[in-house]
Amino acid sequence: MTSLDSASVAEPPRQNSQSVVIFDTTLRDGEQSPGASMTFEEKLQVAGLLDAMGVDIIEAGFPMASEGDFEAVSAIAERTRNAVIAGLARAIPGDIARCGEAVRKARRPRIHTFVSTSPIHLQHQMHKSEAEVLEIIARTVGQARNLVDDVEWSAMDATRTPIDYLCRCVEAAIKAGATTINLPDTVGYALPHEYRALFETVREKVPTSDKAVFSVHCHNDLGLAVANTLAGVEGGARQVECTINGMGERAGNAAMEEVVMALRVRGDTIPYHTNIDTTMLTRASKLVSAVSSFPVQFNKAIVGRNAFAHESGIHQDGMLKNAGTYEIMTPESVGVAKTSLVMGKHSGRHAFKEKLKELGYELGETALEDAFARFKDLADRKKIVYDEDLAALVDDEIAHAYDRIKLVALTVIAGTKGPQSAALTLDIGGEQKTHQATGNGPVDAIFNAILALVPHNAVLELFQVHAVTQGTDAQAEVSVRLAEDGKSVTAKGADPDTLVASARAYIASLNKLIVRRGKQRPEVLTG
Repeated sequence: MTSLDSASVAEPPRQNSQSVVIFDTTLRDGEQSPGASMTFEEKLQVAGLLDAMGVDIIEAGFPMASEGDFEAVSAIAERTRNAVIAGLARAIPGDIARCGEAVRKARRPRIHTFVSTSPIHLQHQMHKSEAEVLEIIARTVGQARNLVDDVEWSAMDATRTPIDYLCRCVEAAIKAGATTINLPDTVGYALPHEYRALFETVREKVPTSDKAVFSVHCHNDLGLAVANTLAGVEGGARQVECTINGMGERAGNAAMEEVVMALRVRGDTIPYHTNIDTTMLTRASKLVSAVSSFPVQFNKAIVGRNAFAHESGIHQDGMLKNAGTYEIMTPESVGVAKTSLVMGKHSGRHAFKEKLKELGYELGETALEDAFARFKDLADRKKIVYDEDLAALVDDEIAHAYDRIKLVALTVIAGTKGPQSAALTLDIGGEQKTHQATGNGPVDAIFNAILALVPHNAVLELFQVHAVTQGTDAQAEVSVRLAEDGKSVTAKGADPDTLVASARAYIASLNKLIVRRGKQRPEVLTG
């Protein structure tokens, strides 16, 4: 290994490097993570940030999945300024027509259609022969191309498909008008050398391969999603499909921040670059974590809390002498500030705003005022307000900004002699309602009070509490997962009072259930 000095850390790749297109599917594949559904407003917010940070293609959703998905894709298509807006469609005429309608107002629309190609899928899921699937490809890709000029076709489970048949499918898709060919590792089965060889072989054997851009889409079932993605690029793919924080089905997708920074930091051996503004990666990670209620693990590459933290004495000594000794990229290059501004009850609005900018947040005036008021309340209750406290506070504000049910007041009576009781006031659709309930413990009493005010049939699957920072006055962050009709939603709530945080988390999960069921009033949550 060559030595690194501070000047060489996180330098961009050489100017003669080739461009790789970033296709973000956080709003489609990412939202398919169990419990990770987003509201209409949250999807618009994420899409706006993706567009601002330079994402080339935003897969906005699956229009045929629900009316809500169709409306979100349509709104994103109409509002997005720069990125191509893609919608996903099965190889079914109705799906493709619906997708075409959803993206038609985009400045640059794309229909992304897919069909299974592997023997196990054809036999057990499709119940189709190879010849029938080839006919489906030709017909549906052709239909999509008649609606838009930009059509992507995906061979679902490509890495478990016989190579000769896969080549015939690719050739059929290109002949029918596909402009992008995606060869996904749908079940995360491939090894990097195999995935690279797959692209090299298909591109060599298909005579018309030069007429399409090849794309990678990797799942992380064996922890190889990013490694396989980079191998696919080396094999000739020039589009990368990925998600913020690696969200996605099962173990997730390739994480955009990891792929982008690998290409940037190792431009010496992987000479490809992207249009992503990397200083916005941390901000995007925080937003997606907040709206999906999926926490980012502390040791997550690039955007994790410990990604630029050093505790070992040897590491600290090296960092003090030269940051390049233990950091291969600068914190600033991914939107993390080097220094920490200590915040407390004497801090003013300007300092608070600047601190949020350091942490990757830029709030509008109304949201800033609301966050500042909560910060002042928190500072009065805590000795020290840490960066993590502020992040939890703002994330909570973002996640619950559009909730139909809101916590107004809570009083709990608890002790060694039960039953414990909770008096709760909620704002439900603009009307305040109060109820007092008892329970086997204070949390049970709170949840019983919520159930009385917002009747529902959901089952509590998860109740988890952890401290945001150290100390007895630390904020509590509570995660609650509710299940209804086989579907789960997860939400978080934060507050120095664990019981208040519990109420916030439970109410946030109910709000997500309301959105999922497409109801307009909380009173109709049951049924």
